[in-house]
Amino acid sequence: MKRATALGALLAGLTLPAVAQAECGEVSIAEMNWASASVVTNVEKFLMEQGYGCTVKVVPSDTVPAVTSIAENGEPDTVSEMWVNSTGEVYSKLKDQGKIEELGKVLDPGGVEGWWIPDYLAEEHPELTTIEGVLAHPDWVGGTFNNCPDGWGCRVVNDNLIPAFDLEGHGIEVFNHGSGETLATSMASAYEKKEPWFGYYWAPTAVLGKYNMVSVDLGPYDEAAHEANQTPDNPDPKPSAFPAAPVLTVVTTDFADREPEVAEMLRKVSFDVDDMSAVIAWMDENNASPEEGAVHYLTEHKDVWSAWLDDAAREKLAALLNQ
Repeated sequence: MKRATALGALLAGLTLPAVAQAECGEVSIAEMNWASASVVTNVEKFLMEQGYGCTVKVVPSDTVPAVTSIAENGEPDTVSEMWVNSTGEVYSKLKDQGKIEELGKVLDPGGVEGWWIPDYLAEEHPELTTIEGVLAHPDWVGGTFNNCPDGWGCRVVNDNLIPAFDLEGHGIEVFNHGSGETLATSMASAYEKKEPWFGYYWAPTAVLGKYNMVSVDLGPYDEAAHEANQTPDNPDPKPSAFPAAPVLTVVTTDFADREPEVAEMLRKVSFDVDDMSAVIAWMDENNASPEEGAVHYLTEHKDVWSAWLDDAAREKLAALLNQ
């Protein structure tokens, strides 16, 4: 009963706006449309509102639209989970111009990206663990590559890697998913039926936490090629593996100057990837919302997030921390 009451109190704090205090004004957060980013956003929203007295507006977005909005409008103030190696040329220009500031790794040690096949395919056909094997036996992977939805940073990279590896020339049809949900469902459905599946995915995610997938070796990482592949309509795409992905909290420089205490808190925000995968799996198993996932994290990891706060914010949240 005590635990249920604590969860209810936390959820109320997440879903009902707190009364803004003088030390913090309005803050806009871009919430990317995948599970881990939604959990991060809602944890940060709670801490900003309840610990720092901010009025927080959550702005649904994706990687490319969020970067474009900052470039054109100077907002949102913060992007909670920016996969930097999928942001493209606009992001680099913003950084060079001093308009954004990278505060820290929001996922530790970072994110994992790649092209994957199920473990049972790898066991049956070890050749498929390399891109050369996949290209030589397209029928073994079902003759289809499952691509990212439009608007995702990985879509730009994949759209360059596809011709670089000549997937279609080797008989592999590209299926562009309309949403992250259909991409995940395609993997889950294939795995549960023990059918072929080949496509892009990333971690931390509930799907890769639940299903045993094997990363296809795309060859060496080529920094120059990968950087060029982040540009839409790259005239000369070249093969490259995905690097270990830095996943950062990014804010506008104006916000960092305007709200230094909140920016300092965000600089310390860092979720262990395994902890995040566990939260996402819990959400999936319990049909829970991102707000409930944030409540679950805040309840289970008080020792972690309390260290992100300054003394004043920690005092405001003392009752919660002492439960």
